[in-house]
Amino acid sequence: MRKIILLLACVALASVAGAQQTKTRNIIIVTLDGMRWQDVFRGADSALINSKFTNDKEAVKKKFWAESAAERRKTLFPFLWSVVSSKGQIYGNRDIGNKDEVANPYKFSYPGYNEIFTGFPDVRMNTNDPVTNPNMNVLEFINKQKGFEGKVVAFSSWERFPQILNIGRSGLPVYSGYADVKNADANARLKYLNELQHDTPKYLGDSTRSDFITYEFSKEYLKQYKPRVLYMAFDETDDMAHDGNYKTYLERAQQEDGFIKTLWEIVQKDPVYKDKTTLLITCDHGRGEQPIDTWRSHGAEVKGSEQTWFAVIGPDTPPLGEVKTATTTYHKQLAQTIALLLGFDFEKNAGHEVGDAIKTVLK
Repeated sequence: MRKIILLLACVALASVAGAQQTKTRNIIIVTLDGMRWQDVFRGADSALINSKFTNDKEAVKKKFWAESAAERRKTLFPFLWSVVSSKGQIYGNRDIGNKDEVANPYKFSYPGYNEIFTGFPDVRMNTNDPVTNPNMNVLEFINKQKGFEGKVVAFSSWERFPQILNIGRSGLPVYSGYADVKNADANARLKYLNELQHDTPKYLGDSTRSDFITYEFSKEYLKQYKPRVLYMAFDETDDMAHDGNYKTYLERAQQEDGFIKTLWEIVQKDPVYKDKTTLLITCDHGRGEQPIDTWRSHGAEVKGSEQTWFAVIGPDTPPLGEVKTATTTYHKQLAQTIALLLGFDFEKNAGHEVGDAIKTVLK
């Protein structure tokens, strides 16, 4: 009996030690809805600049065009192609044989976000309607772990995330659309943002707020409450693409790269986060490319909509830069990757299938 007790104690200690092997103590996840891999890796697209989808072509060329893809992509995403490319990893450049894809067959937003956060391309999640997601998600799972209770939060421009993340079951604070932060001790800046968001022009409709407001909420919440997991979901790249406005699509992408840069700089100056935080950036689906009109669209019938990308930087991620191996990763693998970075095993606790972690992200 004593031997059995000792053995069980050793197993328990090994389990605790295993959960503490990573250096990551916090995670920030950012999504750019519908952001094409082509623009991430090639920069601004000359075919689209010179098409009916770009007004003021000369101004766009002056702002975004350069002779080489390396120059163009760094102009469009300066943070991604300076800091992340030198200290982290970037996946999905199909031009060099590295592929990243969604595994779900639908290739639009709700199924894409379900796949990212549940690790499960559930065929039941086949709508953008406000259907409550029955699947446990990795944010919900992490929020139940010791030291993370009440330390997981999500801010999104699109209003659908309360259903995607099932706030009724998960209890996660999810501030989507025009939802106010109602914490009694919220600082003056957060209270001001509650007022401001309702007064800003609703150019994305009555339910989806601007990415700038989503970013400002995320930034101020991070400063005051020090969440251990922060999810920030931008939407305007998808909106501008659907509108067929390539100029504004590029401008929003560049702006969002700047938002991420500022957030990362705040993190690196804060002892709570510095050298203890992993940042993961990705999208929910791809878009069409040929014929050219299909860049506005995505979905099961649009070729290329499964083609995605992601980037990661943090203390447990080797600085491989642009990943050039001829492999394919899937977004269903991201949930378990996020969990393992924090020392947890989502796959064994989710209650449904979960894709294997992407091992190259972890040392």
